[in-house]
Amino acid sequence: MAAQDNARRKRHGRLDTSGASSRVPGAAVAGNWRVMSNRRPPDSRPAPGPIATAFNMVGSRMAELLNVCAIYLGIAVLVTLAMVLSIAPLRGQLSEIQQAVHQTLRPENVDDVLYAMLAVNDIDRMLLEGLTGAGAVAERGRDEGSGAAAQASSEDAINFARLLRASMEAGSVEGVTAKQEQALRSYLARKYRIASSVAGALIKTAFVVAKEMELDPQLILAVIAIESRYNPYAESHVGAQGLMQVMTRVHKEKFTEFSDGTIAALHPIANIRVGSRILRDCIKRRGSIERGLACYVGATGPSDGGYGAKVLAEQRRIALASGIPVGR
Repeated sequence: MAAQDNARRKRHGRLDTSGASSRVPGAAVAGNWRVMSNRRPPDSRPAPGPIATAFNMVGSRMAELLNVCAIYLGIAVLVTLAMVLSIAPLRGQLSEIQQAVHQTLRPENVDDVLYAMLAVNDIDRMLLEGLTGAGAVAERGRDEGSGAAAQASSEDAINFARLLRASMEAGSVEGVTAKQEQALRSYLARKYRIASSVAGALIKTAFVVAKEMELDPQLILAVIAIESRYNPYAESHVGAQGLMQVMTRVHKEKFTEFSDGTIAALHPIANIRVGSRILRDCIKRRGSIERGLACYVGATGPSDGGYGAKVLAEQRRIALASGIPVGR
């Protein structure tokens, strides 16, 4: 029995050994197939040369530099916007820069088209009156007997045309020399890009109105400079109009003497008259020019956002350029 068991074990062992040996080659083939399938072919591309490597390095450095510059530029823009929006004087300076750029880029052929027409003869005067409606207002006033309002409106338009004609001659402003008038006209015309004849007519108007209102004419000219930069058709986002940016809906009663009502705010003489009257009332009410300017700009608190300082600084610049003392 033992011999038979031994013989059986040997026979089974051979069979098992032969079975295992028969399975090993198959497993080896499967393993070799997996290794061959996972093996990647060698890279046949040549290694980059030193020049290509240098270009790649420079390109990567430039990309990093541009990325850093873009980040810092974005931070600078955000900080600048935050400062401009939070500080009132900077907002005013930004508005002045915007107006200066607008004035610089505006074509010359659209600058003061109406005022560029000098009334040198009766034909030009009639044409100018027709454009401003002065002739029609005068005729309607005479036909209908509408009184002093229509006559005042028509005379304002005609007077400005005459001021344009008279401004061609030096010495037309009372109280200053011809040299001072010419210097003041040159300063305004050069800085605010208006015709020299228009500057002369506005100077004449400011001096006449200032005498009536007991104001410094150079203060009126400074207010016009800060408010509208001598654009008679300027209008703010809150509805202030004309050279001195008069709030027509607030001061509607001051335009009753004009037949056109608040539309007269776009007329240079009417706007300067009403604006100077408002400025005079503000100064009398507040007791000083500085406080009066704060009242004029509508500041109710202790600060006017630097408006008064800008007006007074421009007044000093005008006086320095013209040689006319401040306060006359």
